[in-house]
Amino acid sequence: MRRGTLRIYLGAAPVVGKTVKMLGEGRRRAERGTDVVVGFVETHGRAFTAAELRGLEVIPRREIEYRGAKLTEMDVDAILERAPQLALVDELAHTNVPGSARARRYEDIEVLLDAGIDVISTVNIQHLESLNDAVAAITGVTQRETVPDQVVRRAEQIELVDMTPEALRRRMAHGNVYKAEKVDAALASYFRPGNLAALRELALLWLADRVDETLERYRADQGIHASWPTRERVVVGLTGGPEGEQVLRRAARIASRGAGGELHAVFVTSADGLTGPDFATVAAQRALTADLGGTFHTVSGDDVAAAILDFARSVNASQIVVGTSRRPRLAHLFAPGVGEGVVAGSGDIDVHMVTHDLARNSRPRPRSRAALSARRRVWGYAVGLLGVVALTGLLMLLRDHHDLPLDFLLYLGLTVATALVGGLWPAIVTAVVGSLALNWFFTPPLHTFTIAAGQNVVALVVFVLVAAAVSSVVHVSARRTRQALAAERESAALTQVSHAMLASPDPLGFLVTECLDLFDMRAAGIVRRDPESPRLEVLAATEGFDPDERESAVVEPVEEDTDLVLVGRVLRGEDQPLLSAYASHAAAVLTRRRLQAEAATASVLASDNRARTALLSAVSHDLRTPIAAVKAAVSSLRSADVAFSPEDEAELLASIEEAADRLDALVGNLLDASRLQTGVVRPRCHPLDVTEEVRAILDGVSAPERVHVWAQGVCPGWADPGLLERCLANLVENALRHARGDVVVNVATLGDRTQIRVVDSGPGVPTADLDRIFQPFQRRGDAPAGDGVGLGLAVARGLAETMDATVTADETPGGGLTMVVDLPAHRPGSVPGSQA
Repeated sequence: MRRGTLRIYLGAAPVVGKTVKMLGEGRRRAERGTDVVVGFVETHGRAFTAAELRGLEVIPRREIEYRGAKLTEMDVDAILERAPQLALVDELAHTNVPGSARARRYEDIEVLLDAGIDVISTVNIQHLESLNDAVAAITGVTQRETVPDQVVRRAEQIELVDMTPEALRRRMAHGNVYKAEKVDAALASYFRPGNLAALRELALLWLADRVDETLERYRADQGIHASWPTRERVVVGLTGGPEGEQVLRRAARIASRGAGGELHAVFVTSADGLTGPDFATVAAQRALTADLGGTFHTVSGDDVAAAILDFARSVNASQIVVGTSRRPRLAHLFAPGVGEGVVAGSGDIDVHMVTHDLARNSRPRPRSRAALSARRRVWGYAVGLLGVVALTGLLMLLRDHHDLPLDFLLYLGLTVATALVGGLWPAIVTAVVGSLALNWFFTPPLHTFTIAAGQNVVALVVFVLVAAAVSSVVHVSARRTRQALAAERESAALTQVSHAMLASPDPLGFLVTECLDLFDMRAAGIVRRDPESPRLEVLAATEGFDPDERESAVVEPVEEDTDLVLVGRVLRGEDQPLLSAYASHAAAVLTRRRLQAEAATASVLASDNRARTALLSAVSHDLRTPIAAVKAAVSSLRSADVAFSPEDEAELLASIEEAADRLDALVGNLLDASRLQTGVVRPRCHPLDVTEEVRAILDGVSAPERVHVWAQGVCPGWADPGLLERCLANLVENALRHARGDVVVNVATLGDRTQIRVVDSGPGVPTADLDRIFQPFQRRGDAPAGDGVGLGLAVARGLAETMDATVTADETPGGGLTMVVDLPAHRPGSVPGSQA
């Protein structure tokens, strides 16, 4: 059986019309003869959406009873039994009612697809799992219903349903989406122009990545290796030279010329891993790449040009940027540079050769460090020269027992032995001196440098060349061995310091201690210079470190105003790369500290800004409502145009009193929140009968006839009566506002604690939001449907915590919300039953 195909309409934002698009496509398919059914569609009471259902067969929903209520879900079994060609299923990210056969709607759709039924579904960009954090940061709302990205990516077709923010807001303002009383709140919160523009960009970028995946899969299936310039991808080749920064910036400017351009920096290392540029230079270029918005990649290869070209083709690059060669012009006669190699093999990829300050630098390269120590080279000269003298004397004594070919082999063996002891140059000297001795003492005519036979001339030349070649091989082998040991030492040291710094509570202190041991120094420290003060700030140091010794110490820059200082011996040149790596580690630690401090400050500022914004919104909206009611009633009473009856006047006065009470409660909560935030609340706790206090408090709530108290008799408590009254009154008023019926207050003593449970049977709160509702300026559903600024529960919890009590929220069995106030039954530290 063939598997069904999935088509998804991806909404760039809510209410952009993806459901209408899905129904329209279903109608078109049905008109062309396709057997189409509607498995599930949510119209949200919108007449236009409901009209699109006309003429389409709708599969009845299945009813599920949950917590005393009957809810409906898609009937998958009925669709399977009906076996249509195409099923329209709305809201891909929907979570099914507990008790359903499957937890999520996309799992239901998988069942339909496995049965060979094609499915068209819808989902909004904010419901994609990978974008959940980004959407929450943009809109301030965390989506509880998400769908894994791979579910959407597996769809055969994804069509974006988009609308400009301005057009979407006009649609909402005309009342085509929400009821009139909800439009202002929606436009001022979730549907702000900035939110909609950001969601739209997220959708476009996500869909663009999906298109790239499809294109790459097609190219791989078709065996297409040539670059297709569908998007401007610029690859910049780096060799670790100092010109890399200039080349990177030039490549970034090229990539930014077109929309959606990508910058890829590729650094090519030697395949043997023994040679490479300065660590700090590569780290700086990596950081610059990130700052320019690109990605940094490291590949290895003996042929740098081929490695760059292979990488460029792997990312479907359209352009390659490389710097012009730093080698002298004469060197290009023997081997082409990296740029020339890239141009020669680029094919249909454009190549930019960027000139820089070091281009065609003809300065001689610094001489490489000797492969062997000076002591071994001295021994090599000694072995070579003394060996030639000794061997010549021995052969003179045994002149009648050997001939010229054997003499060549003996001198060649001496040259190889010299190379093993002292390296290249002692072996070359030995070969030259040995060839002269052979010519003088053993090549006819003797005791002259004239050679009678031509073959002897060839033999001497070959002897010198073979000796030089063997000596060179030995020399290179020794150098490679030394480089390998140095690389192993550096790698082990960097690995150790990297792992240890991650676990160390003081990474800078650990780093300077490691420098002390690794470089055999007397003291080490990290100091910061202050241009306005001659004194140095010591950030980390070992024992005995004196920053005044800085002038005679080894100094490695860490940042612009920070140095790593080593006091002791003179550092060897071969230790410089490792020292630069340690300095880069120190810079990373300082950068991380600075970012953590900035993040902490930004978090505090963002929290204050959110609170300030919410407070301004509350003052501008919620406080205005009772003031407007008071003003309207007073204006009516003062009007001379209308004669009010005593009943009307009483009603207007009651409205004034009710609005004033609401205003008083709002201002009281704002003042309480301010007092809690500044820490000026000082509770005066003493023993009390919680049951009696609760009864007295409930007499003053807005609807005492709806509140019922259940208690076990006398329930002792340790609290401040005034703070307890404010706390409990807020909780009860909140319950009365949301409860469908009456509110029950239970009081009971459990051990050394007394609990007050405020139980309502309202709509309740999702489990994930039980703690969030106690945050300031939070209202259920984040919708300004109530009279309040969202401070009641936050104030209640804050007042309780000042009395060593707690306020928590729990689900009411059967539906609703239960607020639990848990306070000490006796004075903390006292014995129950004693005099407090």
